[in-house]
Amino acid sequence: MASILNATTPLFTVLFAHVLTTDEKLDRGRVMGVILGFMGVAVMIGGDALRAIGTGLGAQMLFLAAASSYAFSGIYGRRFRKLGVSPMATATGQLIAASVLLLPLVLIVDRPWSGTMPGLPAIGAMIGLAVFSTALAYVLYFRILATAGATNLALVTFLIPICAILLGIVVLGEHLALRHVVGMVLIGGGLAAIDGRLWRRLAGRGQG
Repeated sequence: MASILNATTPLFTVLFAHVLTTDEKLDRGRVMGVILGFMGVAVMIGGDALRAIGTGLGAQMLFLAAASSYAFSGIYGRRFRKLGVSPMATATGQLIAASVLLLPLVLIVDRPWSGTMPGLPAIGAMIGLAVFSTALAYVLYFRILATAGATNLALVTFLIPICAILLGIVVLGEHLALRHVVGMVLIGGGLAAIDGRLWRRLAGRGQG
C-alpha cells in the first residue's frame, strides 16, 4: 500500500506543475502516461495491497501528504537554475542543512553512545548509503531537475518497484510473476507516453 501511495507523486507533480509553471502544462500524453504508470505500480504490487485502502486512514493520508510534498519540492527546486545555483551547490546545501537539523534529534532520541559499536559490514553499508544513495543521488536529482523538469523527474517513483523486483530476482532468487511483467509493460508505456517521442514517430509513420 505504501508503494502505491508513493507512486502518486507524479500525479501530484503533473497537477501542480500545470498550475505553478509555464512550461510543464498538462497534455493528453502526460495524463495518459501518469495513469498508465500508476496502474503499472498497482498491478506489480498486487491486489492484496489494494485491500488495505481505508485501513489506517491517518497513516495513508500522511503518505499522500509526503507524495504531494515531493511534488512541490521538485517544482520549487526548479528555481535554483534560474538563480544560477549549480546542482552540486544545491545538493550540498540541502544535505548540510538536513544534517544540522537532524543531529540534535539523533542525540536526544537514539543516544548513539549508549549502543554497541556496529561491525564493519554495517559501517560499510552506512557509508554506501551516504555516498551513493544520498549524496550522489541528490547531485543527479538537481541536475536532472534543471534539465528535464519536475514532471519527468517525478517519474523515477514508477521505477522504484521495478528496481526492487529485479534486484529481488537477481540477488535474492525471487520469482518473476506475470503481474510483474504486466506492470513493467504498463510503466514502460506510461513513460513513453509522457516522453512523447515514440508516439510522435509512430504517428508520423502512420500518416506516411
